[in-house]
Amino acid sequence: MAKLLFWGFVRSQQRKQQPAAKVDLAGKTVLVLGANTGLGFEATKHFANMNPERLILACRSQSRGQAAVDKLKAETGYRKTELWIIDLADFNSVKRFGDKFEREGGRLDILVENAALMANKYEATKDGWESSLQVSCLSVPLVALLFLPAMIKTGETYSTLPKIVVVASEMHHWVDIEKSVRENPNIIKTLGSAQYCNKSGVMMSRYMLTKLLNIFFVRGMNAVNPGYCCSELRRGINPAMRFIDHLMELCLAFTTERHPETLRGEYINACEREESSDFVIGPDGVKAEERLWDEVVDILGKVDPRVTRNVKKYLSAA
Repeated sequence: MAKLLFWGFVRSQQRKQQPAAKVDLAGKTVLVLGANTGLGFEATKHFANMNPERLILACRSQSRGQAAVDKLKAETGYRKTELWIIDLADFNSVKRFGDKFEREGGRLDILVENAALMANKYEATKDGWESSLQVSCLSVPLVALLFLPAMIKTGETYSTLPKIVVVASEMHHWVDIEKSVRENPNIIKTLGSAQYCNKSGVMMSRYMLTKLLNIFFVRGMNAVNPGYCCSELRRGINPAMRFIDHLMELCLAFTTERHPETLRGEYINACEREESSDFVIGPDGVKAEERLWDEVVDILGKVDPRVTRNVKKYLSAA
């Protein structure tokens, strides 16, 4: 697929959307990250209407999460919602979340990893990483890799096929990893360093970069692009850009409900399977993918040894 240009993006937004698919989720457990607002909340509404045995809303804030639980009950009548707290900008919080699921989680059929920050300046987390990189590109893989045993056990016990879905974006087409960074012995550490992030223009493309790194991580898993949607993700941008963004929403944006969760494939855009960007599938991207996987596993294995064990046990072919 040619590099996605602006008018290609516009055409994809104008495609007729299929109605949101529904299946019977009786007896199943669904967990949604970032579930209190925007795409995450709309996903929980959709799942609630399919009657899962358990629907876990994973949110950073107790108050906003509880408000989402109450709103979900009012709008759908579903009353099996659980609120679990996780801060993806804090590795210790993610580990506690994993510990809680080991103790109380049981089966897990669907994990929706809806997590992103649209940062326009460098801010470090308490763990020392640039915040949007940690949230989207380290904590999202950390959750997936910690939950692998539960999902594999679910598949074996109930003869089903659990799904991990990462919310991606066609904006990964608009960025690559520059050669000087790819030649650095530590790609992720370079991308997350203050020195690199404070270079002119770097943070302007940070959201696109995080989505590119998501695509690399989920090669072989599902990467669902919701398209450009009416959402609260862009609430932190400056007033001038917010005005332009509002005009684009009026002209182009999908509603957040219109994206079926049952689609499968390497990369799905506007309900259709598509190739990832030229950079991802090209020789430089393939080399970067292999290195990034090794770096992510190494970084996260130091955060939590369960990552190393799970990768060796379940993903040894990778």
